[in-house]
Amino acid sequence: MKALTYSAYGSADVLELRELPEPHPGSDSVLVQVKAAAVNPVDYKAREGYLRGAIDTLFPAVPGWDVAGVVVKAGLDTPEFAVGDEVLAYARKDVISGGTLAELVEVPLRTMARKPEGLSFEHAAALPLTGLTALQTVRRAGVTASSTVLVHAAAGGVGSFATQLAVLAGARVVGTASERNHEYLRSLGAEPVEYGDGLVDGARELAPEGFDAILDFAGQGALDTVPQLLKAGGMVASVTDPRARDEYGGQYIWVRPNPEQLTELAHLAAQGTLKVEIADVFDLEHAVEAYRQLETGHVRGKIIVRVGE
Repeated sequence: MKALTYSAYGSADVLELRELPEPHPGSDSVLVQVKAAAVNPVDYKAREGYLRGAIDTLFPAVPGWDVAGVVVKAGLDTPEFAVGDEVLAYARKDVISGGTLAELVEVPLRTMARKPEGLSFEHAAALPLTGLTALQTVRRAGVTASSTVLVHAAAGGVGSFATQLAVLAGARVVGTASERNHEYLRSLGAEPVEYGDGLVDGARELAPEGFDAILDFAGQGALDTVPQLLKAGGMVASVTDPRARDEYGGQYIWVRPNPEQLTELAHLAAQGTLKVEIADVFDLEHAVEAYRQLETGHVRGKIIVRVGE
């Protein structure tokens, strides 16, 4: 099978398309013919070696944890799924090796959900990592209909989902973003505020009493403003900064596979209740360019790699 691989840590220059043996499903996994996969910042951070010490890499490694496709072979004990089923998955494993940027991928059942009719493979592949990260952050932060929520990087891949999910929960949402994304945030139901030196004043103007929850998807010191903006008894959650937990008593989140939550997200997207924005689509032969575009840091929405027909 064809797969995008790398055999050493480094920049996108270490990526190459090559032939690898077809993987075999384990007893509680299935083999999926990949129709679409998404690229994520964690992919290139792992490729550059930043996750060494947290998760092992087996070379040659195939990147990618997001996938949508069709089951072509079942493991020994997988009664939940059959050959021909259309699925999506946050196919994270215990090591970085057999990822989703390939024609075939082994997918553990614990990571997988059925793809609803009406949801394209491309939109399904855009959901798992970012959608689950957003959903788990919103819920662990205790966001409810009575909450006023500040979302950092609200126009980004995770932030745009978190903004929508918080709005769906009935919360009032203020989102930080550059001015060019303010109208986009309004379309998601949020009130935008500009990044930069005026952020605290701008956020305070919108929410003079402060915020019940602050959700950080930006890093880069976004939590420095917590003392000025968080209500007493409020909750901080971050996917980038452990200070959320260690200094502010909140949540530091490393997203987990969760089939039930993934099913929930997929149905919201299929119904059009959850908007899934796709920035660009590449074929597998040009997947290196997908990563180069992602690594510019100026992408709104998901970049998808389409595999096969």
